Amino acid sequence: MRWVVGLASVLVFAVGCGQSAGAPPTTVCPAIGSLVGISLDIPPESVAGISVANLEACWNGQCVTRKVDLQPATAAAQKTCVPGGACSAQMTSTGGLYGFADIPGLPDQPVRVTVVFDDGKPHRIEVTPSFPQPVAPGCGSTGPQLQLVVAADHKLLARQR
Repeated sequence: MRWVVGLASVLVFAVGCGQSAGAPPTTVCPAIGSLVGISLDIPPESVAGISVANLEACWNGQCVTRKVDLQPATAAAQKTCVPGGACSAQMTSTGGLYGFADIPGLPDQPVRVTVVFDDGKPHRIEVTPSFPQPVAPGCGSTGPQLQLVVAADHKLLARQR
């Protein structure tokens, strides 16, 4: 009788895990996503004269215009860890700015991007958005993104992944 109860416990555990005996392991993907759009990174050496950014993205004869809400950029300055426990990091301002323009429907084909800063001059780049790396192998990707960095002369550069 004791072995019957033990066997029943093992079967309940296997069913509870959603894995049947002999079945290949399943991939569990986290329930997170990533936004589809264009990020703008303005390093400290490029931030002079920039407080506003308006972005236009065009592809296949259509254009989307967005105001990019620029925020102070931060980075981890000091990290502390408790032995055998959790770690924490103190954030500090880098002196740069960053922002993101949410652009549903952004394709993974060439896009012409124009950004206008406080000076009113258009800064252009044509680049192809790409898909972020999946969070785990076999989880697939989300929508395409484009990461732009602003050079000291306000020229737009594509960040390589």
